[in-house]
Amino acid sequence: MCEHTFVRWDEQRVGEESERPLPGLAVDSVRTFDAPEALGIRFHEVRAKSALNHVPGSRFGFNWTINLFRGCTHACKYCFARPTHRYLDLDAGRDFEREIVVKVNLPEVLRAELRRPSWKRELVAIGTNTDPYQWVEGRYKLMPPVLDALHEARTPVSVLTKSPLALRDIDRYAEMAAAAGASVNLSVPTLDEKAWRATEPHTPHPRARLDAVAELSSRGIESGVLVMPLMPGINDDPAQVDELVHLAREAGAASVASTGLHLRGEVRDVFFGWLGEKRPDLIPRYEQLYARSAYLPKAESRRLNSLVKGWGRNRRRYSTGGAEAAIADRAQPPSADSVTGPVAGPQQESLF
Repeated sequence: MCEHTFVRWDEQRVGEESERPLPGLAVDSVRTFDAPEALGIRFHEVRAKSALNHVPGSRFGFNWTINLFRGCTHACKYCFARPTHRYLDLDAGRDFEREIVVKVNLPEVLRAELRRPSWKRELVAIGTNTDPYQWVEGRYKLMPPVLDALHEARTPVSVLTKSPLALRDIDRYAEMAAAAGASVNLSVPTLDEKAWRATEPHTPHPRARLDAVAELSSRGIESGVLVMPLMPGINDDPAQVDELVHLAREAGAASVASTGLHLRGEVRDVFFGWLGEKRPDLIPRYEQLYARSAYLPKAESRRLNSLVKGWGRNRRRYSTGGAEAAIADRAQPPSADSVTGPVAGPQQESLF
């Protein structure tokens, strides 16, 4: 365990070995927590070979990312990162939500990489694959030493999350915003209680996320709102979207962006399985919309994007930058996610 990681070990158990070894990963131990949010979930502690992932030529405005975890307990049914679990011989459905890889030594590895003379202090994005503030971050506390390392190396950061847990680190973000730069962006696809609970079953309340935007903004930390993905018949009611955009403005959001749902690879199977359980009435519509592509037809995409008239103010180079157009286009091609042992497989970069 890294020296900067302080885990609350009360009410937890450790297994000496994983019952199912993960290809390419040297698993130190498999930990479980006796907490309601973690029942039935296993956390595989691994030691990463690298912390900074290079995504050269990214259209998103950044060339470097950090991902503390693989898999996400938020269990969002549309999550782009789900297919990455197949490279661990795990499935993109339940395993993605319940077999979580934790890179316990990432802060130390990051510090070493930032000390290299070749490091040019480029913008680093965190949360492009899985949420850095998902539930277990409250136990492992990896983000504080990661942010400290970036701040000491005078490196700007842009974070994307669905959790107000980011406010735990608000003092750090305020210091970084006044120095090299920092932005913390919240994904808020809907305010509708039914749609939220169905599509993002283990995420914090959407209004709590907007409250986090207001708190971040009040401290001089640039914070945007991403209303994405917009899903036809699920969270695209114009009145509700208007209310969300209005509240984002009231919260002081520096920008608001949106895009329609993408269904690539195994995500399509997971999402259609969810439709069959929760919204069978929408299956014919979705079969038609996604009959030819993982992306919505242009006319439908334009309709959804028109619901959120994207805007931004005082954009600086360390903010989300051109993220709106990039997300609306397509996810970044895969890059390697280096860990102890062989490369575990491609890592799909996305912004939600």
